[in-house]
Amino acid sequence: MSAALAFYLRLSMADGDLGKDNKDESNSIENQRELLKSFVENKEEFTDEVFEYIDDGYTGTNFNRPAFRRMIEDAKKGRIHTILVKDLSRLGRDYLQTGMLMEITFPQYDVRFIAVNDGVDSANGVSDFSGI
Repeated sequence: MSAALAFYLRLSMADGDLGKDNKDESNSIENQRELLKSFVENKEEFTDEVFEYIDDGYTGTNFNRPAFRRMIEDAKKGRIHTILVKDLSRLGRDYLQTGMLMEITFPQYDVRFIAVNDGVDSANGVSDFSGI
């Protein structure tokens, strides 16, 4: 099995419309998915299978989120090679921990990290945190 591309989608309960009108997914989650799909569309480097990790209704202030933990475990096992998020705040709002993920954890497991709207791509280096 080859490694896959991972979309990580997150929205806190306070920001979403989860559960309204019997919705099982927030509009923002749908919007994040479409943005990431558009980003990888027609890019030959991103033709792999896509795994989605969705934490709809979870705060970004800590990393105790079920889909996030599953994604990190899959990265450790070599199941994913690239993680894409809409922006850095989707990964997390604890900027020290987010920086550790980008600078230490992801490189340790040979995982490329891309925050589309922030222009962050670890393939180009991630030492500029001015956008955080």
